[in-house]
Amino acid sequence: MPRGRPPKHSRTQVVAAAIAVADAEGLDALTMRRLAAELGAGVMSLYTYVRDKDDLIDQMVDQISAFDPEHEGTDLLDLVRWQRQLMLRHPWLPTALPNRQLTGPNMLGYLERALAALAPTGLPGGAKMEILALLTGFVASYVSHELAQAQAGITDPERIAAHVEQLQAAVATGAYPELARVLAEDAPAAEPSFDAIAQRMIKGLLSG
Repeated sequence: MPRGRPPKHSRTQVVAAAIAVADAEGLDALTMRRLAAELGAGVMSLYTYVRDKDDLIDQMVDQISAFDPEHEGTDLLDLVRWQRQLMLRHPWLPTALPNRQLTGPNMLGYLERALAALAPTGLPGGAKMEILALLTGFVASYVSHELAQAQAGITDPERIAAHVEQLQAAVATGAYPELARVLAEDAPAAEPSFDAIAQRMIKGLLSG
């Protein structure tokens, strides 16, 4: 018979505790020592669940990436909307995504759905993967900007008004005639929505 006490926690519980720390305080606050304290466990015991912190972050990304049933479907716009909501719920995610080894079942499920959305295009596999990477990068950048604006306490109307004022001051100098023509045609009264920008990106990437 195997000896020793059974593990005090499951891997899912360990990863969930790590997600809670990162959600509350950011990824930099997450250390193996901090996680051990949260769980009331020894630091070395954590290595029975994950190889190292990189593996822990991979597990965190996969655990939060279970596809919500209300988002089921293979439309690219729905998929990037889902990514945005996921990143807004877990603000550390845009920073964590680059250079990750994302081969967990949830991330592979997302990849399968996204590739299914691209199947009718007839594009080669490499191009499909590039498009998905570019869209994920766009969403991460967009959300990072949203989070920074929220943290700074700048509301959209305030930011748009300030931006319009700066543009008007610039074109009044006469140094930017092309910009003046564009503003005369369509003054930036409102910033394009996430959906509008995402649709433009998707259309451009698929037609390029």
